[in-house]
Amino acid sequence: MMLKLVHLLGVLVCSGQAALQVSISLNKVELSVGESKFFICTAIGEPVRLDWFNPQGERILPSKRMALHTEASRSRLIIYNAIIEDAGIYRCQATDAGGHTEEASVVLEIYQRLTFQDIQSPQEFRHGETAEVVCDVISSPVPVVVWYYQDKEITEEHHSRFQVLANNNLQIHQVTKADEGVYRCEASVEARGEIDFVDIAVVVNVPPVLSVLQQSFNATADYQESVTFTCLTSGSPDPLVTWHRKGQQLEPSEQYILNRLEGGRSMLTVRNIRQGDGGTYSCRATNKAGSQERELFLKVFVQPHITLLKNVTAVEGSAAMISCVAEGEPLPDISWRRASDGQTFVDGDKSQDGRFEVRGRHGKSVLTISGVRLGDLGRFDCEALSRIGGHQKSMFLDIEYIPKFLTNHTIYYSWEGNPVNISCDVMSNPPATMLWRRERFTISAEGTANTRVHSAEGKSVLEVTPMSDRDFGRYNCTARNNIGVRYQEFILAQADVPSNPYSVRLSAVSQRLATVTFMKPDSHGGVPISYYLVQYKEVGLQDWRDVRSHSIQTTVVLTGLEPNTTYEVRVAAVNGKGQGEFSHTETFQTLPIREPSPPAVHGQRGMGKAYRLGLVKQDDGGMPIVEYIVKYKTDKEEQWMTKLVPGANDFAMLQPLQWNTRYEVEITARNVKGLSEPTFYQFFMPQKPDITAESLFSGLGLGAVVGLGLGALLLLLVLVDVSCFFLRHCGLLMCITRTLCSKKTATSGKGKEIEEGKAAYLKLPLKEENGKESLKPDTIEIKVHSDNSIHTKPDDSKA
Repeated sequence: MMLKLVHLLGVLVCSGQAALQVSISLNKVELSVGESKFFICTAIGEPVRLDWFNPQGERILPSKRMALHTEASRSRLIIYNAIIEDAGIYRCQATDAGGHTEEASVVLEIYQRLTFQDIQSPQEFRHGETAEVVCDVISSPVPVVVWYYQDKEITEEHHSRFQVLANNNLQIHQVTKADEGVYRCEASVEARGEIDFVDIAVVVNVPPVLSVLQQSFNATADYQESVTFTCLTSGSPDPLVTWHRKGQQLEPSEQYILNRLEGGRSMLTVRNIRQGDGGTYSCRATNKAGSQERELFLKVFVQPHITLLKNVTAVEGSAAMISCVAEGEPLPDISWRRASDGQTFVDGDKSQDGRFEVRGRHGKSVLTISGVRLGDLGRFDCEALSRIGGHQKSMFLDIEYIPKFLTNHTIYYSWEGNPVNISCDVMSNPPATMLWRRERFTISAEGTANTRVHSAEGKSVLEVTPMSDRDFGRYNCTARNNIGVRYQEFILAQADVPSNPYSVRLSAVSQRLATVTFMKPDSHGGVPISYYLVQYKEVGLQDWRDVRSHSIQTTVVLTGLEPNTTYEVRVAAVNGKGQGEFSHTETFQTLPIREPSPPAVHGQRGMGKAYRLGLVKQDDGGMPIVEYIVKYKTDKEEQWMTKLVPGANDFAMLQPLQWNTRYEVEITARNVKGLSEPTFYQFFMPQKPDITAESLFSGLGLGAVVGLGLGALLLLLVLVDVSCFFLRHCGLLMCITRTLCSKKTATSGKGKEIEEGKAAYLKLPLKEENGKESLKPDTIEIKVHSDNSIHTKPDDSKA
């Protein structure tokens, strides 16, 4: 802004009085904006007032920015914080008593110093936009502004994207991250030689760039599975990454774990995935330059789960509808299975008889059963199946129906004084109540003098004790439930004794035994047969002997009969009422006494040179077998050896035999009547066993071998102890001897034996593991001689 110069010529007016003279301390003043200054006006003469006037000619009154301090001939004008508008000519006017005035003036020039106004640093811009770096500098006169970057002046010649605007701002076209840095805005006023600068940091913000490694994820619910979403971000400044679902920002929790790693990697982990966790998740990156968002999708597969399946009760003959509702992802297919026979039904199926039909959609299936039957009662399984898995639940179809009587047994027999139970068995659902009627009268639960009622679930028993003919006749059982009522009539008839059995036959007749068989009687008299009575006697005798059948078997064996004797036999049936008539009498004769049948034989090798011959008794001919005559010889010999075995024995032991030899045997049984036909038998004696240590131990287990080793060690210790006893007068045996006998007797006894040179013998049996003698039933002899030598030898007396 240019300063205006005003030239003021003072005019002195002479009025004939003493002239006023006015002067100001300064004639011309330069003042920068914001500075303060004062001026002093002095009057010579007799002024009565001093006034100041602003450049607009207005009398100056005291204010906050302009203050006046006036005395008799002196006045001070103070200007605080000067502004451009304060520039101009200020006049000081003095007035005397006569009204004459004199004035003086001062020229005030105001200039603006270089001033950077509200310079912001850093100044931020968005990548790719046109940036305008603001450098607001004021001065008067207008300053010259030059921009520098990296200590080099920015000119349009060398920087095509850079331009200094008329308002001194620096414009950068399509600013990039490379344009970031510190820029210097330098302003100067050549007229005053004034220069100043300000450094401005330019920051270029790059909008976020967001990418995902995988956009779609699969998981299965309710299996404690976890899924981790990953977003890769870049931008300047580093973007803030947030995760969102259904419009809500996700915060860290037990289910959601948020992680930020180096390299702009942000992760969201969804833990313990459930069905409701499926859907869209958003990764949002935000910074000063903008934001970007990418969507990720979580597909949650859910195991099929049946949510609705209830037991159903239907009435027989009506229709039943069974519903099964299941959920899952993907939606499962539903099928039905009848537990009674395993038959399955799927959507759209219809049974051959048309009674079973399945319809379903959207996770719901309905099994409809038309004309429900009792056979439909039971468990039905609903199975929901998808490629993820399956779920099965069961329900029970209960059928309600009118009471049904379970038996056609409606006629009962009894006799006077004999109680009988008339059972009314009912099947019903719900359970039926039952009562008994006799003619038109109801029999109470407490009963009467000769009737009693016993009740249980599905059963009512009427106990009747007939006392006269009037108690026989018809009784009625009534069963009722909320489905309906049914009746069944029972007849109590008088019982009789059974009729006679027939077709009596004799079989398997021998000297002492006979088997009687017969046919059941045509009528049991209304009461079950208890047993059969068989009577028999010798012809010519009067007394019958009784034999009862076992239960109601129609075969009876007669024992203790006499040989070659004629008998009569008859049969009668017995029930609760009594014994019926006898059958026709049959006659039979037992067989006469004869020689026994040939015995049966089986062989089994015994121990060593023995052979055990088993004897199986056959028909003894009516008399006990006295003895068995066993003859045997080798196949190369002519002479037989004979062995007699008592008839009560069931085996014969042949010994001693020869090794590696075939034997022929002839066995005959004898009773008082005579000899049976002979039975012939052959057997072979094997090679003599090779008794070696290898053969001895090869068949034994580890425990047996250890046992035998310990036995041998014990035997060795005994031998050593015996040797010490006789040779050195010490050892365990010596201690025992000294304890039992006096020392003197023991010493003299031993000395005498040694002097005489008699041998001491110790016979020890050699045992096998099972306790039987090994090799032979012999003993081993150990002889201690007077020359202190020990000899052992087996006892060959039985070789």
